Amino acid sequence: MAIIVNLDIMLAKRKMRSKELAERIGITEQNLSILKTSKAKAIRFSTLEAICTELQCQPGDILEFIDIDSDEDNEADEEE
Repeated sequence: MAIIVNLDIMLAKRKMRSKELAERIGITEQNLSILKTSKAKAIRFSTLEAICTELQCQPGDILEFIDIDSDEDNEADEEE
């Protein structure tokens, strides 16, 4: 299972730079970068709410779930 962070896509759609978003929501650029690169292990709801408020989007626009285990099972079935 994997959670994919599509924050770059939303930033591009809103024509906003990471630095500007970080300043507006009150986190460091480094922490925003960790989130953007999917290296974060968790995100506070308050941070997610602030991001969605600034980007005028829904959490599902930023976060995406991909079931990697299911994909691997399907590939194994195809090989047989």
